[in-house]
Order: sequence, then C-alpha cells, then structure tokens
Amino acid sequence: MPDLSDRPIDGDAERARWTASADAWDRWADPMADLADKLNQPLLDAAGVTAGDRVLDLASGAGEPALSAAFRTGPDGLVVGSDLVPSMMAGARRRSAGIADGLRPAFAAADMTALPFAAASFDRVTCRFGIMFVPDVATALAELRRVLRPGGRAAFMVWGPRAGNALFDTVGEAIAAQLGEDRSLDPLFRFAAPGPLAEAMHAAGFATVSETDITPVRKAPQGQPFWRATLEMSFGHRLHDLTAGQRADLDAEVTRRFDAQAQGGTIPLPIHVRIVTGA
Repeated sequence: MPDLSDRPIDGDAERARWTASADAWDRWADPMADLADKLNQPLLDAAGVTAGDRVLDLASGAGEPALSAAFRTGPDGLVVGSDLVPSMMAGARRRSAGIADGLRPAFAAADMTALPFAAASFDRVTCRFGIMFVPDVATALAELRRVLRPGGRAAFMVWGPRAGNALFDTVGEAIAAQLGEDRSLDPLFRFAAPGPLAEAMHAAGFATVSETDITPVRKAPQGQPFWRATLEMSFGHRLHDLTAGQRADLDAEVTRRFDAQAQGGTIPLPIHVRIVTGA
C-alpha cells in the first residue's frame, strides 16, 4: 500500500460522503457498541483520560469514544464531542439521552482546523479515525495544541495498512468488482504507514510523540452478514442509488469473497490500528 500521507484530500467530497452515510452510523451505533468500545478503551488509555478531566473528542460521529470517555471523567469532568458533519452526531445525541445528566457529553459541530473553543480549554483531546480526512492536517494539529492546556495530551487512532484490515479490504474489493473502483477507501489509509502522523505532530510542536500498533483478529461465523455494518457505514454514498437487484448482487459478491476465506466455519477478520499520542 503506498504512503497516502501527502495525497490531497477533497474536503467537500468527504463531507458529502459522511453526510450520505449518517443514517447508517446512527442505525449501527448500538449493535456495534461493544466492538467500538474495544477500540475506545486503548485510545482513552493512551490519552490518559481519567476522573475530572476536560476532554475534547474530535470526529465523534455516533459518539465514539466521547460516550466511553464520559464514564471515565465522571461528574467532575467534562466531555465535548464534535464532528464536522452535524448529521453524523444524531446517533450520539440519541444515545446520550439515557445517560445521567452529570455524565452526559455535550455535542457540537466543529471543524478541526478552526475549533470554536478557547485556548487551554481541555486536558485531553481524542480522535478515533478522523484525522485522515482533514485536508490541512498541520492547521488541525496547531488548533489541537491551542485548545490543550500545558501538559495536556492528544491521542489519535488511525487505520494501519488496508491489507491488515479484512473487512475494509474484502468489502472494498467486492464494491470495486460490482460497481467500479472510486478510490473512496484511500483516505482511510492515509496514515497507514508508521511515521507520517507522528512526524506531523512533532512539526506542530507536540513532545514525547509515540506510536503503538494494535492487531487483534476477530472471528466471525460463516453465513452471517457481519460485514453489513462496514458496507453501509463506509460505502453508504455508493448504495443509495442501487436497485434492489444490484444490492442483492453486491451482497452476494461480498458473501462469496468472505466464504472463500472461511476456516472451519469461521472467518478470521484481522484488524490493524495505530495509536499516535503526543503531549
């Protein structure tokens, strides 16, 4: 997989993409919550989120990891979840309604490159799978430094190489085979190679920057549509105009490709993520 860290990102295209997928993120937020939290907790650990902290979560989408962070910070802390696309946060607001007032995060639309918060407002900044979509990463990192208090910490989670993420790789291949390749997966793997995001954080003035790779392997039962969330959340912009027959053909192609990977009735699903932190 080539290094995509310098490939231009079309901000308008990405905004349109996630607006088109917002309903799917809301619909899948609850079924995916347990899996999401398995990624949230290492990110919150890396950021050092603890009771009483003021936390800004960027690119929160349907509330990840802002909702998990709120239970860590407790009633004496504050969590603000944000996203560039307001409709992406519909699920976050819905899910937070059942949380006690003292723990409930606040949610606000915000552009990472022009954050509407005062300087030194937060102890921690987290961002799970969002920084890769920002056209101007240097400006975003400068804004993060501005809103962090001295000694504060930022932690990003990004995807490792596409080949190490079976759901994206297999579903992406099926989409390309049935509908044609549009390269919409490329931005997800912008920081797949170790180094570029850490180097950008150093350049922005972050100290003690570190990287940690996490490579679990899930196992899914053959014959179950475990891939449907990935298809609808990541490729929703390509699904809206399909006829029922085209969608059935696409689903069959995804199933066929995963069945070819089955081992004794289960399908291994490797995941490769990287956490990059800086103080």
